[in-house]
Amino acid sequence: MSYADKVFIDMCNDIIDNGYSTEGEKVRPKWDDGSYAYTIKKFGVVNRYDLSREFPIMTLRRTAFKSCIDEILWIWQKKSNNIKDLNSHIWDEWADENGSIGKAYGYQLGVRHQYKEGMMDQVDRVLYDLKNNPYSRRIMTNIYVHQDLHEMNLYPCAYSMTFNVTGNKLNAILNQRSNDILTANNWNVVQYAVLVHMIAQVSGLEAGELVHVIADAHIYDRHIPLVKELIKRQTYDAPVFRMNPDVKDFYEFTVDDFELEDYKYGTQIKIPVAV
Repeated sequence: MSYADKVFIDMCNDIIDNGYSTEGEKVRPKWDDGSYAYTIKKFGVVNRYDLSREFPIMTLRRTAFKSCIDEILWIWQKKSNNIKDLNSHIWDEWADENGSIGKAYGYQLGVRHQYKEGMMDQVDRVLYDLKNNPYSRRIMTNIYVHQDLHEMNLYPCAYSMTFNVTGNKLNAILNQRSNDILTANNWNVVQYAVLVHMIAQVSGLEAGELVHVIADAHIYDRHIPLVKELIKRQTYDAPVFRMNPDVKDFYEFTVDDFELEDYKYGTQIKIPVAV
């Protein structure tokens, strides 16, 4: 069993056994048939992953590794808010006729701000600090910008990263306001684990811990039977994560610079999505 499997199974059991049901409450998401999508949820879920020991990808079912990386590069490296720069269709329903998702995600990371050291966007500020002041306690990003929310087609779910160097290890906290556990939990963990590895390598550091803080960790009502079946499946050992060691510039990474060795996983399941 991979450690990511254990975390996922324990979290799902806790939500199902001890969570709060939103049935009958005023909720926003709906299913394709127009009925309200209720959830069972837990508040303030915190999961920790030691990236120096194991790559946190689940084996209960396949997590689309390359697509995860493509999206994180779209947001953090390309700083794009247009789905034409993305190689998957996961953002299609939130894009306008021109492909834009508004002033969300990558757009916010690409906005340049005035600092004492000069004009930089949030990503370049992180890279600058890790090079010039790595033990600072102020290395963080935030894309939940209230003044621009009315121009975002989707409010950011994973909205903040805080980086902290301990010794030669780069640790990070991912803050997420909302997490659809079945659809997106391991997806988010995988892509931000890759991000920590990337930033650590170009900063001359080693990847340490990723702490995932979720304000509202929920399982949708129609996902509960799927989750119950999933967490009873056979599990496998975590695969070995490989990243091209020759890349020293954050903006030179491509999807082809990453691979998993010996990734075994269970069969995929079809998941209805609430929007």
